[in-house]
Parts: sequence; structure tokens; C-alpha cells
Amino acid sequence: MHDYKEPWKIRIAGAVNALLHDAGQDEDVKPADIVTEIPPRPEMGDLGFPMFGYAKRLRKGPPQIAAMVCEKLTAQAGSSFTAEGPYVNVRLDRAGTAAAILPEVLAEKSPYGRPGNLSGQRIMVEFSSPNTNKPLHLGHLRNDVLGESVSRILAACGAEVRKVCIINDRGVHICKSMLAYKEFGEGKTPESEHLKSDHFVGDWYVKFHKMSQEDKGAEERAQDMLRKWEAGDPETVELWKKMNAWTVNGMKQTYERTGVSFDQYYYESQTYLLGKDEILKGLEKGIFYREEDGSVQVDLTAEKLDKKVLLRKDGTSIYITQDIGTAIYRHKDWPFDRLVFVVGSEQQYHFKVLFTILDKLGFVWAKNLYHLSYGMVNLPEGKMKSREGTVVDADDLIDSLKEMALTEIRSKDREDAVGEASEVAEKIALGALHYFLLQVSPAKDMLFDPKESLSFNGNTGPYLQYMGARISSLLRKAEDSAAKNSSGKAGEADFSLLTSDAEWELIKVLGGYNDAVAAAAVGMDPSFLAAYLYEVSRTFSRFYHDCPILNTENPALAEARLALSRGVLRVLRDALNLVCIPFLEIM
Repeated sequence: MHDYKEPWKIRIAGAVNALLHDAGQDEDVKPADIVTEIPPRPEMGDLGFPMFGYAKRLRKGPPQIAAMVCEKLTAQAGSSFTAEGPYVNVRLDRAGTAAAILPEVLAEKSPYGRPGNLSGQRIMVEFSSPNTNKPLHLGHLRNDVLGESVSRILAACGAEVRKVCIINDRGVHICKSMLAYKEFGEGKTPESEHLKSDHFVGDWYVKFHKMSQEDKGAEERAQDMLRKWEAGDPETVELWKKMNAWTVNGMKQTYERTGVSFDQYYYESQTYLLGKDEILKGLEKGIFYREEDGSVQVDLTAEKLDKKVLLRKDGTSIYITQDIGTAIYRHKDWPFDRLVFVVGSEQQYHFKVLFTILDKLGFVWAKNLYHLSYGMVNLPEGKMKSREGTVVDADDLIDSLKEMALTEIRSKDREDAVGEASEVAEKIALGALHYFLLQVSPAKDMLFDPKESLSFNGNTGPYLQYMGARISSLLRKAEDSAAKNSSGKAGEADFSLLTSDAEWELIKVLGGYNDAVAAAAVGMDPSFLAAYLYEVSRTFSRFYHDCPILNTENPALAEARLALSRGVLRVLRDALNLVCIPFLEIM
């Protein structure tokens, strides 16, 4: 793939190395080490190369180094360079750069924006991790789209990605829904109540919370039900299977609706006993120790962590014991180079402890475990609490966004124009939701504003979808115009004609797609791509305003601008897919 910055990185590296050699230093700077920035104002140039990093080795000020580098550089046709303070600023050959970038953007046989920086790596991504006592909610939606988007981005960079989901289908919280249904369900089913099956189970979890406030024995009966489940009581296991199936089937419908998929599901009921043997092996090796009360613990104070119980005094496992066993099992099942856990920021300490213990146990791959931490997401109304029934169910939120989008379509009399208005409204709703959840870095807490997310103006998903539809419409008109042209001849695109400021800025943005995808993968942060998408759309809007396409008199220029528009559409469609936003040809 053509990188318009690479030739200048090579030249700058050569000039810096010449200065280093003049100063008696042998260690060379590689082109990959050259830092590249975009100057804050276009009139300053297209690329900026800071010289701060060489001041210590050359014992000179960065501005002086920049001037010396320029003295070492030789002029190149169509390009120029100047020393501006501590920077070497470069103005590129517009015609030559356009002629190099656009054919690659438009090449049908090879996808554009595939940096290959993760080729050969096997990366497992765990995300969603729902409980079977309630449906997916707004918090899950952020987790799900983050995990799905990161997985797509990693794959775009050449990694072999395996998406996994562990379903938390056991524990006292599951038994709470079961107990409420057993005592008050009266044989009701999702079908008899006309409810989506996971919503049906979630209602019983809310019911338990209300009944436990009046019935002080409810909590103990839920614990007793858990003991019966662990003992294999047939009646309890039967109810557990039935209610879990209701929840899992409902959640899978939501996954399908939002474009989320998994290569494998794990179930806590199948993995919660894993890990105990590993802890006992560690005890024998002296990695862990037994306390006076009989519990097995690990002392991580040397690692600036605390002491941690790994097995209770009665020999039973705790949550981290299960996680240790599950991680080991997964590596045996599908040997990965890296395992990424997409889990909320409140679990940061847990994962530090988990990774440290696995490392102490001698698993080499433990150094490549990564916690992709993300912040809380709430609505303007305040914090959600599922046990109190104030949680925002994922399906209900999407339905609400869809209805708002449909109202917008109807208000503009676009129902006939868009075709299946309900399907288009669903895609707009998902575009609004996913973009809003991904446009900020994962670590930040956020407030989701449904009305703001659905705006067709500004930095939103619907705006990006509209831009894709707008370019699609332009290209359809061009095809219709060509078909009506009696001569049947169209101009041949001459990319060297694309030299105006608006055209040039758009070409440079397209040339940066490779870097945007790579940066999003390295940082495991889709907000890099979200920002890139907005930049592409804004820059195209300016180009569309400043540069006539269908009405220009020069056929070669018209074809070049149409080709540039096709390139933008191709990149836009591809990047939208990486951040889980449905593409729309008509809006």
C-alpha cells in the first residue's frame, strides 16, 4: 500500500543520519523511527517532522537541527521543504501524490486500509459476558459494540481473531429469578405473556427484589436453591435449564439485531470448577500458601497488590479461581498470542491480580493478556439499577431510537424515497447508537443522549450515513447521465488534475486511512476510526461544495472527481463497517 509519507521519512532519516555521522555517531535512525505530524495550518505544509528527539545526540537546539537537515536535503520535483522553528515542514507534489494514492483506493481486487501490522497473530477477544437473570441493557450495548468493533479492526490489520462470550449462568443472582418464578410464576411462559423471552426472565429478577424487601426469608431461600443446584437436584436443574434457555435465546436475538456475533460461547456452569487444581499445584510449588484458617492465598504485596484468597477454608473456589482455570482452558482450546478481556473499569484491580497470578504460575502467554477497560454509560435520567427495574433494556432503547428515526423520515416525506422505511429507520437507530458509544475513548464514562445521537447534523452516526447516501446518489446520477450521453464517451480520469485545496485535502485524508486503522488496532480504540470517519465526511462536504463534478466542462477533470468520490465512498463504507454502523445507499 502506498504511504505518501514514507518517501519523506526515508529522506529525513538519511539527512539526520548524515548529521549523526558528521558528529561521530554510528547508530542510525530508521525511517520507521521518524515522527511525522500534520501541521496545524495548511499553509505551513503537508507534513511536519519535529527535531526534538535528536537534540541530545547532536547537542544542538531543535531549530538549528531543522535548518541543518534542510541543508542536507535536495530539491525534488513538485515538492518543497522549509525549516520552521524545530520542524522540517514539507509541501508534497500534489499531482504525483494523487496519482499514487487514488489507484490503490479504487483497486477492486485488494481492500484498501489494510496495514497488515498484526499479520500472523492469533487474538482472542472476550466480550459481552451477560447474566442469564436479565436481558442485555445499555451497559452491555457499549461492551458489545466495543468488542465487536475492536475484533473487526484487529482482523483488518491481519490478525486471526476469535470472538468469545462467557455467559454467567450460575450463582445466587440466577437463583433469585428462578425462585420468584417458582413461587409466583403459575406456569406462565414468554409466549403466554407475549414477551421477548429474556425480558420475561428479567421481570422475575425485579419481582424477587421487591418480594425480598417484604419477605426476609427470600434471600435464604435463594441461597438454598443454589445449594440444591450445585447438588444436582433434578427439579432445580430442570427449572434452571428452562429459564436459562429463555434468556440465552432472547439475548442471541439482540446480538443478531445489533450485528454482534461470536465464534464460541462459554458457560460459567461448565467452567466454574476449573482452576482449583491449578491453585493446588501452585500451593505445592510454594507460589501460594495456606493460612491458619485453611484457606489458600497468594501474597502480591511485592507487586504492589494485596493478599488474595484463592480457595476458601472449606476448599471451594471463588470468582478469580474460575477465571484462572478458564484462561488456561481457553489457551489449550485455541492457543492465542493475545487474549483481550472487554470488561468495565470497575474490574481493573481484578484483572491486575488475575494476570499476575497466571504469570506466577509460569504461563508465558500471561504477559500478553490485556484488559480493555471501559467506563460507565448512563442516561440523563441517572444511574441504572437492574434489580430495581430502572435499567434501560437494549431492545427497548433500540426500539425507541428506531421510532424516533421513523418519525424523522415521515416528517420529511421520505417514506417512498427510502423504500422500506422501517428497515432504514432500524439502521439509522443502530448507526446513531453505535457511533455515539464509540466516538469517545473506551476508558471515559459517558452520558448517552438519544436525541443528540440521532441528529442528522454534526458529529453523529446518521450524519455519516447521510454522507454515504449522498455520494451514492451522486454516482447514480453520473451513471444515468453517462447512459443518456449519445456519444457514449466519457472522459478518462486524470488524477494529476486534482490539485485544488479542497481536492488535495480530501486525497490526503484518504491516504491516511491506513494509519487510522493501524492506530485503532494498536490502541484498541475505535474512537480513532470514528474521528477519521467524521474527518472524511467533513472534508468531502467541502470538496462537494467547492468542486463541481457533473457540471465541469473538462471531461478528464469530471472523471477524476467522480473517481475521487468513488474512493471516498469505498473508504467510508469500509470504515463504517469497522465501527458497526450500517451503510445506507438511500436516506
